[in-house]
Amino acid sequence: MQFVKSFRFALVSTLLFTAHLVTADAKQIQLPPETAKLPESDLAGYKLATQKCTICHSVDYIQFQAPGMNQAQWTSEVAKMKHSYGAELSAAEIKSIGAYLAVVYGTAKATDSEVLMVSVVDMSAAEKAEAELDVQVLLDTNGCLGCHALDAKLLGPSFKAIAVKYKSDVQAQAMLARSIQQGGVGKWGQIPMPPIAGLSDKQAEALAAFIMAP
Repeated sequence: MQFVKSFRFALVSTLLFTAHLVTADAKQIQLPPETAKLPESDLAGYKLATQKCTICHSVDYIQFQAPGMNQAQWTSEVAKMKHSYGAELSAAEIKSIGAYLAVVYGTAKATDSEVLMVSVVDMSAAEKAEAELDVQVLLDTNGCLGCHALDAKLLGPSFKAIAVKYKSDVQAQAMLARSIQQGGVGKWGQIPMPPIAGLSDKQAEALAAFIMAP
């Protein structure tokens, strides 16, 4: 009986000591800031890739794909992001991004007819004018809802949480507009928010006003 008690005491002591070591050695992992950038291009796929691809993974991930991929292969990779991972991309956007990536990382050229054919996402002049300051369109086309929800935390804070945090700050709307355009990290944790540099000042202000609306 004494042996059993001694054994139990030794076992519990060992477990407590091990737990102490695990707790003492626990470390917080902080990812380094994003430094890689997508190569700039006049192709429409550049803006789309900046807006929609970098909200989920780093540019390094894109650069590490197999070298020498052609336009069809890059387009297939982009399509996989939609069909396997649920990325919010239309068929036209997939083709446009695939063409851009094939030019800057693969074997395609910006002057190829196949590239030019899919590099413009068609939209009528009336649709463009209507979408210019349409908040829902801005949220959808810039991938905002991939990281934020109205009242639930996703990768980033909910719009409601942002409004509550800054409701007493008279400069909040202007600050949010700058953050939307320039991106940032640290205000809500270590997951970076990529910049949406393609937005005009009025579009960024429209999004900020929507977030701060009561």
